[in-house]
Amino acid sequence: MKISLSLIFLLTIFSHPSKTKAIHIPCSFLLESPALANAKGTALMYKVKLSPSFPRTSLSIHAVHLPAPGSYGSFDSYEGYAYIPNEISWHFRLYPTSGIDPIWSGKIDSITARLDNIVAEVRPFNSKSGKPGPPILTGHTNSCH
Repeated sequence: MKISLSLIFLLTIFSHPSKTKAIHIPCSFLLESPALANAKGTALMYKVKLSPSFPRTSLSIHAVHLPAPGSYGSFDSYEGYAYIPNEISWHFRLYPTSGIDPIWSGKIDSITARLDNIVAEVRPFNSKSGKPGPPILTGHTNSCH
């Protein structure tokens, strides 16, 4: 009995939970491009509880000073694209504010995956064909704060 109690006591003292790569949220990180000096974006991730089910993660993207989507070819909009490499991806439309130099923003509230190693991008998008273009702004959860 003494040996069992001693063993439990020692395991309690010396056991440490393993560290995970999961990010702490809320978290925000920049989306940038080496090719576009003025264009910038930010991604915000946080927990939301929208229904009686378990909380989910919301990801929103806000991008400013983007060129017109048509300047990249046959595109009429932008989309947010986020992914965990070799695991899962999400995409959602970004909508412009009115005005000459619109702010593009959008969100998705249904993420249930474990949050680590997420890359977020802004891509031109053709709303008629559903085809995206190459990423023009990119960011990574490694820079979360």
